[in-house]
Amino acid sequence: MNARSLVKIPCVYMRGGTSKGLIINENDLPRDAKIRDQVILKIYGSPNPWQIDGIGGGSPTTSKLALVRKSEQEDIDIVYTFGQVSVTEEIIDYKPTCGNMAAAVGLYAVEEGFCKIKEPYTVVRIFNTNANKIIEVEVPVKNGAVVYDGDFSISGVPGTASKINVNFLDSGGAITGKVLPTGNIKDKVSLSSGKIVEVSVVDSANTIIFVKADQVDIEGTEVGKDFNKKELLDRLEEIRTIVGKQIGLISPNDNPSPFTHALPKICVIAKPRDYVSSEKQIISADDIHIIGRYLAMGTLHPAFAVSGAIALATASQIPGTVVHDMLVDHKGPIKIGHPTGIIEVEATVIEENGEYRVQRAAIGRTARRIMEGYSFVPASLFNGAVTRLEQD
Repeated sequence: MNARSLVKIPCVYMRGGTSKGLIINENDLPRDAKIRDQVILKIYGSPNPWQIDGIGGGSPTTSKLALVRKSEQEDIDIVYTFGQVSVTEEIIDYKPTCGNMAAAVGLYAVEEGFCKIKEPYTVVRIFNTNANKIIEVEVPVKNGAVVYDGDFSISGVPGTASKINVNFLDSGGAITGKVLPTGNIKDKVSLSSGKIVEVSVVDSANTIIFVKADQVDIEGTEVGKDFNKKELLDRLEEIRTIVGKQIGLISPNDNPSPFTHALPKICVIAKPRDYVSSEKQIISADDIHIIGRYLAMGTLHPAFAVSGAIALATASQIPGTVVHDMLVDHKGPIKIGHPTGIIEVEATVIEENGEYRVQRAAIGRTARRIMEGYSFVPASLFNGAVTRLEQD
């Protein structure tokens, strides 16, 4: 293999929820982080808007990465590190996490024999290194094998499949260590235009800034190009940057962009009303509790990120947040209307000595193994490093 100009990397291509990307065993990559990331970027074809020379799909949702390894702890089955592979920059961001890909990792762990199979659900305990938290994924099993067929569907993914439950345990303060990173229920942000907007910042699974649609002069029902207007995106990025510096996720002297600093995320919310989805379907106000528009890498996310939904469900149970203001007296799961449909999520939040703790947050997903095999990358990228395959 050393004499060849190409090195092969074993990988599995999977969809988890509304996201898609590779699951790669860490042992099959160079140990040097810089070389490892260069190899991964080459596999994805980044940086390039079309990722034409790799497996990336030219969008953030199709450029997800899960690095995994079998856990050495008895109570943990698999260790999972999420990476957001930039489409246009030479960057892989390991700060955020992804609940959608966690569903894929849970399915992968069962398929690969990382855990003991139990019926009717095999509970996969995942340690997520991004948040240093445990995620439990319930994978349906029958007769010793994964059940793939089912009648569960999620918006943004055609067809139906078996339901995979993703449970986030103690997800509060995943990134900053605090459920309320600013220490406040609400904060006022002064923009360069002189306008002051009111936001709530919640850290649960990921750190999310919530702002009401009327604060940024939109209805909140916009999709596609009606949302992705430069003036609006610039305003939301200014809010995100100001808050990011305030809570320490962006350094004071940094000149950040959505590609260099993925966190904090930002989400625009609005009260329920009828709207037409990007799939040209009517989303009725009677079928949802709140409207949400979630941004990823500086543009509207085509659906709604699982981690964003977890944070929204958390915020809904903290009196006084801008989310709670829209969901006063609401109990139980929350249905969020997003660009391609509806996502349902629930969370259990308790208050202890003036601090909030997220006992559990849960969401139903589907996942699928799409392809497995090898990705080939130039041997010159390795700079003398070798993979496990070459060592073997």
